Amino acid sequence: MKSCGNTDVGKKRNTNQDYMFCSDVPVGAFPNLYIVADGMGGHKAGDHASHFAVDRFVELAEQTKQTNPVTLMRTLLGWVNEEVYQEAQSEEAFRGMGTTFVAITVINGKGYVVNVGDSRLYLLHNDTIRQVTIDHSLVGELVRRGELTPSEARRHPRKNVITRAIGVEAEVLPDFFEIEMQPEDKVLICSDGLSNMIDDEELKQIISSDRDIDDMVRYLIDKANYYGGYDNIAAVVIVNE
Repeated sequence: MKSCGNTDVGKKRNTNQDYMFCSDVPVGAFPNLYIVADGMGGHKAGDHASHFAVDRFVELAEQTKQTNPVTLMRTLLGWVNEEVYQEAQSEEAFRGMGTTFVAITVINGKGYVVNVGDSRLYLLHNDTIRQVTIDHSLVGELVRRGELTPSEARRHPRKNVITRAIGVEAEVLPDFFEIEMQPEDKVLICSDGLSNMIDDEELKQIISSDRDIDDMVRYLIDKANYYGGYDNIAAVVIVNE
């Protein structure tokens, strides 16, 4: 596996509540691990939530003895959710904080994905892009019911209203996905600060280009800023070598 990731504050925000983690080498029982989180909450709360959730997930992964990737992801995310929730309840400065969370580990040609919130994971295979995750958001529900198109959803005034997040309730219900990955397939993990600014067709064109992945990530972020940069931006590109 080969990866690159970065975040950017965008053009309209003063703080960066997006956070990401990339490791092409083992993290505990995970042979590799890639995460994007998009925090929410006033002042520094969203920033703290995303950083804490990702760092704590990685820390716990390095300590646990479980080996099944789905069971491990479920267990770790449950622990992380409980810790973020307890901190949000006990610290006034962190009241109401939460974060999206999307992660993947690739084992023997299979990608194991966990998702909470509206940060996304895309798979690029044979020049076809597919959104693997399901948005846990108000507009995501409207799109699935056929009441909005994806293009309308990106411009909807309530596009930032999410229906699930880490740390908002005492228990969290993540989605799990398993994907087949062929050699040279690519994965994009991103926050809505990217996916709300660049449509899927343009994402496909960028990710399927011959750019080095470092340049690809930078170009994705630059493009989101070019289109307005209305939110923080996070992007991780992974190549199955």
